[in-house]
Amino acid sequence: MLQTAISLPFSLLHRSVRSAGERDQAAKRASFDATKWTLELLRHLEWRRFEELCTAYFEALGFTASVTRSRADGAADIALRIEGADTASVLVHCKAWSAYPIGLKPLQELFAGMAPAGAGEAVLVTSGRFNPPAADFAAKHKIELLDGARLLAEFAGLVPEKALALLKLATRGDFLTPTCPGCSIKMISRKSTGEGRPFWGCVNYPSCKQTFSSVLVP
Repeated sequence: MLQTAISLPFSLLHRSVRSAGERDQAAKRASFDATKWTLELLRHLEWRRFEELCTAYFEALGFTASVTRSRADGAADIALRIEGADTASVLVHCKAWSAYPIGLKPLQELFAGMAPAGAGEAVLVTSGRFNPPAADFAAKHKIELLDGARLLAEFAGLVPEKALALLKLATRGDFLTPTCPGCSIKMISRKSTGEGRPFWGCVNYPSCKQTFSSVLVP
């Protein structure tokens, strides 16, 4: 059996690993109730899907939203313009779920980016939570914070049609597996050869060596 596995062409073995991962993720998706918002569902959204959800949410509020920077750590900057405006009036930083509370650094980066963007207001939105120093910094610099619980409350305050559209967007297809920022395709679960540590890797490895720590997805 081992000899047969070794003799398989790399492409076939590669597809076999990917298929097994896809089955695991499909089973995991099926465990969620996609008919309603929950904090658990929100926190399980992969970074690219969370970015798309945040963009769609602000568009539902009437803004013209455009992603100005998308990053592999699950963070994105979104510029918001009101109708008829040529420049952004609000700069949004969104960050997908992390095992750790959001600290000062993302707030400082957001504050530093406001003036260059010409934005007089800023919002930091996360599916996770903030630590006290981050909350203090935001209060001093007039940055609005939206954590996971508050974001769900905001969704509930939308007209039902818009709230449902956001839910359908969030749960369409594979909303759990991280997207490779370089190749824009779904990654696969791997384990390090030394310690057996789980991580997400690009299916185009070794030409693409992008990886994510598995802690990015709860």
